[in-house]
Amino acid sequence: MIYIFSAPSGSGKSTMVKHLLETYPGKFELSISCTTRAPRGEEQDGREYYFISVEAFQQKIREDAFIEHEQVYEGLYYGTLKSEIQRIEAAGKTVIFDVDVKGGINLKRILGNRATSVFVCPPSIEELSRRLHGRGDTSEEMIQKRLAKAETEMADADKFDVRLVNNTLEQAFRDLEALVEPHLA
Repeated sequence: MIYIFSAPSGSGKSTMVKHLLETYPGKFELSISCTTRAPRGEEQDGREYYFISVEAFQQKIREDAFIEHEQVYEGLYYGTLKSEIQRIEAAGKTVIFDVDVKGGINLKRILGNRATSVFVCPPSIEELSRRLHGRGDTSEEMIQKRLAKAETEMADADKFDVRLVNNTLEQAFRDLEALVEPHLA
């Protein structure tokens, strides 16, 4: 089984993925995406992303190395390598994708029944706004952009197999565990 996690920014998607990795050590592994953007802060090549040049990315496109990819902006690419799925499955682990909503929809379309797509969402846009403001690390302008994007992304929630509402972390974790445990047996 492959799990695809997508969500509007600030909904708790990465927290859910981290919970799975910590709760079920050795059972799951996060697929690492490729990007042409530069590393930020403490990011390391091969940990958060594979950081490659535009030329190398375009070569991988020509080689059909990606299961999906997109050019987000001119010269800024993100993509999922087929070899990542093969590497993780060969190790006997369940693949997890932590991707944006568009990427999640694309991966589900391509992988079909091999994957379960999970849309992590806040209980409301108002709560999402409160969470984004509570972080204290984002400008008001960026928060408003993220909220506008979140409203559009929330409209795509029905394109996912499961909607996981992150009202409280404790309940969301229980719901997540109930989702994956039958597949781990």
